[in-house]
Amino acid sequence: MEELRLGAAELRFAELIWANAPIASGELVKLCQRELQWKKSTTYTVLRRLCQRGLFQNTGGLVTVQLSREAFLAKQSESFVAEHFGGSLPLFLTAFTSQKKLSAEEVASIRRIIDQGR
Repeated sequence: MEELRLGAAELRFAELIWANAPIASGELVKLCQRELQWKKSTTYTVLRRLCQRGLFQNTGGLVTVQLSREAFLAKQSESFVAEHFGGSLPLFLTAFTSQKKLSAEEVASIRRIIDQGR
């Protein structure tokens, strides 16, 4: 799978697909005209690019999800931690919590995740 970084426009486009898939490619064109003010050619160009990256598939005019939004975000998070914190989740959490105080509910949620061994 190719690099999964998406620009702002690609991400908005991907969000439309995740919210509406499966969707006929013709309907996607109409949705992009309405929501993004894109022309048909732009929609198909960006769709082709994201299909090549493994996020979506366009078969027989039906666009389906190959990589869920949740899986995409997980990969983005993993890449961010690897790139900026040497892959160390404790270093990331230290940096994150030095700027934002966690609520008791957030701390409890994180503890549950750790205890479950996720």
